[in-house]
Parts: sequence; structure tokens; C-alpha cells
Amino acid sequence: MRSFMFTTKLVVLVLLVALIGCAGSSRYMKMAPSNASYGPKPGKALIVFMRPSGFAYAIDAGVLHVLPDSNKMVGIVSAKKKVAYSIEPGEHLFMVVGEAADFLKAHVEAEKTYYVNVKVRSGVWKARFSLVPIRTDEFEKWSKGTRYVENTELSHQWEIDNRSDIESKRNKYYIKWTSKSEAFRQEATLFAEDGH
Repeated sequence: MRSFMFTTKLVVLVLLVALIGCAGSSRYMKMAPSNASYGPKPGKALIVFMRPSGFAYAIDAGVLHVLPDSNKMVGIVSAKKKVAYSIEPGEHLFMVVGEAADFLKAHVEAEKTYYVNVKVRSGVWKARFSLVPIRTDEFEKWSKGTRYVENTELSHQWEIDNRSDIESKRNKYYIKWTSKSEAFRQEATLFAEDGH
């Protein structure tokens, strides 16, 4: 009996480690070259969306730049991956979609790099995600263990194929997001001083 209990605990532990520590991969993205270097281009800011957690590794998070009349693909962020996105300085809005949608406001300055945690949350049917600003002194601990990926034609096709679902979630969840408290929205804002 003692042997059976030990074996059961060992199996549960192995499964738990596998679920938490797994790196995801997406057929929509490609691995960046190992020697790839990312930094802000002259006159631009760079935002790195990273997903350091291995939880819900089988579910991708689609990150989009919300524009007045459309959404622009930032990338599909799998577990243990990160995507670099070059952007004009100023105020911007980003959205992440999974089972639901969540938003992040960003105020960015030229020649600075900013970091955002694509955080996994439990959903009803599949994972939900949040975009959490990484403040100035925290980015190194979050960045460890993540690899850069880049968009492909398939990732842009994913956005086209899912456009109506993305728009539906944008309309439904943005209203909820804007109705939250000012304190909450401050926590969900990337400020100019958060850049490096």
C-alpha cells in the first residue's frame, strides 16, 4: 500500500511539473534566430510581449494593436515565448484574446523598450489572458526562460480567419474594461517611465 501511494504521488508530481514547465509552440509563429537582437528603431519604441509561464501551454494568446477602425496583429504568444513589436511613440491600446479579451493602455517614448507580461488566467472552457505591465525594475526576472518568436504569413492569416470573433470580443470586453475602477485601469497601463 505504501508503494502504491508513493507511485501515485510521483505520477501526480511528474504530471504537474510537465504542465507547469512546458514551453508552448505555435504553428503560426517561427522561432527567431538565436543571435537575433531586438531594440527600438530610431524614432520608435519597442514593446516586448512575453509569456513566462508554462501554464496552459497548449493554448495560444493572440495579441493585437487596437486601432480606431481595425486591429493590427502583434503576434501569437505561446508559453515561454515573447514577441517584439515596434511602434510609434505616444498612446496606444492593445488587446489579448483567448476565451475572452483583456486590454492594456500604453504611453511609450521613442528609443525606449517596454515589457508586458501575457498572464494566464483560468477560464470556463479554455484559458483567459491578461496584459500586465512590467515595471522598470522587474523585467529581467520575467524575461528569463523565454524565447523570441516572429510572425509569419500564417499568423497574419490567423488574424484574418478570426477577425469576426476578435471584433466581437473587442466590442464586448472593452466596455467591461473601461467600466472598471480608475485604480484598476492605472494598474493596466504601461507608462512612459516604465521603459528602458
